[in-house]
Amino acid sequence: MDTIVTNILEFFFIVIGLLLIYTASKVFRDVNHPTRFGTALFWLLLGIVFAFGNFIPAMIDGVLIMVMGVLTLFKQVRLGEVKTVDEDKALEASDRLGNKIFIPVIALAVVAVPIAQFTPLGGQVGIGIGAVVSLLIAIFLTKSKPKMVLDEGDRMIQQVGTTGILPQLLAALGVIFTAAGVGDVIASGISTFIPEGNRLLGVIAYVLGMVIFTMIMGNGFAAFTVITAGIGLPFVIAQGGDPVIAGALALTAGFCGTLLTPMAANFNALPAALLEMKNPNGVIKEQAPFAIIMIVVHIVLMYFWAF
Repeated sequence: MDTIVTNILEFFFIVIGLLLIYTASKVFRDVNHPTRFGTALFWLLLGIVFAFGNFIPAMIDGVLIMVMGVLTLFKQVRLGEVKTVDEDKALEASDRLGNKIFIPVIALAVVAVPIAQFTPLGGQVGIGIGAVVSLLIAIFLTKSKPKMVLDEGDRMIQQVGTTGILPQLLAALGVIFTAAGVGDVIASGISTFIPEGNRLLGVIAYVLGMVIFTMIMGNGFAAFTVITAGIGLPFVIAQGGDPVIAGALALTAGFCGTLLTPMAANFNALPAALLEMKNPNGVIKEQAPFAIIMIVVHIVLMYFWAF
């Protein structure tokens, strides 16, 4: 079964890679693109990593990712001219479809959740299969041609831009930090100014550590392992804190950090890019007051509930 799951996931990654390579070809053919060669190269390399990353040496993968980083650093990845949606046609389609437009979205969840919960295929395969079913339903409802699917996928990829690969890079960063023993370094640093046996300061350090590290990594799950090992265990749980309550509250405290960082690309950067907001941090600005309130609430709850 593990082999089957691996092969299915590999198929989905190859499809994603081919879509990215298609975007690279579209950009390369756009002679009016301001950074034609750099942008095309970026999407080509990303497509190669997605589609063939498991078939080429890890060192080569690393070099390709480094080249992508250099292209981004020197602002060689930009949005060119993409085909926009005709407003009249969009309104006509909206009137014709009505609430049916939500069927593909609902179908994705209806297909993915049972596969994840009741089959050995797992959640990732469930999402992949659900996405395929959802796409087929969308094509049927809208009577769109496959070419439109490719063009709209290309438009979304270019609009989102380099932000789209942040989740993958941040997940890898979490693994690297854990393997490198960052948690031990944090524990040794925290122990220099938190008095032994002070539960309140331990709780504050645990919650704020989760918030800050999540802001750095953009991922509460990646931060949880590092901060729990470095702060949670020695300064909260070792002092009598309930590991279940403390751990659960620490993870949701990390989600408060998710509300405050552009590194949480899926939640903050992607919506700003897709909605073409003038302020790329507009989503964060609206969420910040609520996040700060919830951080304080987490400290109070952990102090009184975990002990």
